[in-house]
Amino acid sequence: MKELSDIGLVGLAVMGENLILNMANNGYTVTAYNRSTEKVDAFLAGRAKGKSIRGAHSVEELVASLAKPRKIMLMVKAGAPVDAFIEQILPHLEEGDILIDGGNTHFPDTNRRVDYCASKGILFVGAGVSGGEEGALTGPSIMPGGAKDAWHHVKPIFQSIAAKVEDGTPCCDWVGENGAGHFVKMVHNGIEYGDMQLICEAYQIMKDLLGMSADEMHEVFAEWNEGELDSYLTEITRDILKTKDEDGEPLVDKILDTAGQKGTGKWTGVAALEMGVPLTLIGEAVFARCLSAQKEERVEAAKIISGPTPKFEGDKKAFIEDLRNALFAAKIVSYAQGYVLMREAAKEFGWELNNGGIALMWRGGCIIRSVFLGNIKEAFDTNPALTNLLLDPYFQQRVDAAQAGWRNVVASATLNGIPAPTLTSALSYFDGYRTARLPANLLQAQRDFFGAHTYERTDKPRGEFFHTNWTGRGGDTASSTYNA
Repeated sequence: MKELSDIGLVGLAVMGENLILNMANNGYTVTAYNRSTEKVDAFLAGRAKGKSIRGAHSVEELVASLAKPRKIMLMVKAGAPVDAFIEQILPHLEEGDILIDGGNTHFPDTNRRVDYCASKGILFVGAGVSGGEEGALTGPSIMPGGAKDAWHHVKPIFQSIAAKVEDGTPCCDWVGENGAGHFVKMVHNGIEYGDMQLICEAYQIMKDLLGMSADEMHEVFAEWNEGELDSYLTEITRDILKTKDEDGEPLVDKILDTAGQKGTGKWTGVAALEMGVPLTLIGEAVFARCLSAQKEERVEAAKIISGPTPKFEGDKKAFIEDLRNALFAAKIVSYAQGYVLMREAAKEFGWELNNGGIALMWRGGCIIRSVFLGNIKEAFDTNPALTNLLLDPYFQQRVDAAQAGWRNVVASATLNGIPAPTLTSALSYFDGYRTARLPANLLQAQRDFFGAHTYERTDKPRGEFFHTNWTGRGGDTASSTYNA
């Protein structure tokens, strides 16, 4: 073991422990610290035994054990606990030392912490880490941002422990300044919400409309995972559906239908609202979890409110193919919306995001890793100024080919009373995006009628605003502000 550690890590929950083991397995010496020092001792006597890992029982001991510039990674609960640890550690650091927050932190907090630590001479990195406990141990996707001067110090460690794609490229690269890394991780999590809900809707349609058993659905997801829907979430859905409880019945059928969330999907939706980005699919995925949480209300409502009884007539095999197409097309919309949000954030915060590089970081290790992220990278490599994935020739052709099946699935779900909010909202976004003239002309007339908010005209240059005295009693005074 080296005399001084290469990096220290604070927080010995499962992610923290696994990241430390990952670093040690890749040749680094790590100091482990936890507020409850009993965890440190238990870790050293257990999973860390015999590895290049030492423990610290105090912040002072932690800092003293590190080679300069000191690098300390925080894997603690987002919010106030991160600020508390920063305040504990800062007095013991020297100019040029590096603090890293690897938690699911809201990006405005990282923006603030980068500036605050810079005022103390400390380099702060906000690194999104995806892959769950398995990824943390074997190779996660890491999305670092913050103080750029820190990157060359942490790059060897992060790229060593990150997942690798087929050619050995690590799923980790510098994202951008301030909270860019945590923003990209937030969008990743939003897309994760969308992907999971899309899969759940496909599952419910197969179950409630087609009357398929868990074993039959397992076979479908296994087949899908061999093609363009190949992804981590498709893979684990396949495995979940074949898992049996102790009585031999499908375990999934015995799990209560109320979904939890930790807030990152909500943050993604709020950020989209603040920036005026139509992130409809992810928004619906968040609301679907909220609706699932109203379990008792839904049970009572089901006794009172009636709807159609699902009944399928037709070619089941052909419909399953339509469902595959619907899932694939809607996934493309989800990623398209996420990338539009990142584009707008880059404009607002002055970040230079590498969209193709982000797709590469998501290709391995993370929860949303999927085979078509390679196509996303190719799309942005070919056209870095691409405004929407739906305009890329590959994705345009794939959605066009999937469109008929997608519409059939959404129509069938609606006619049979099966909720499919993300499949439906994705299709509505697609139709809205491809429509040259939307009914917002009437909406602007309504706004001008009741609030004198003004409107632009098709026969006048953009940027000229007009007001009509619709009632004859309103006069010619228009609102002093114009809100799109």
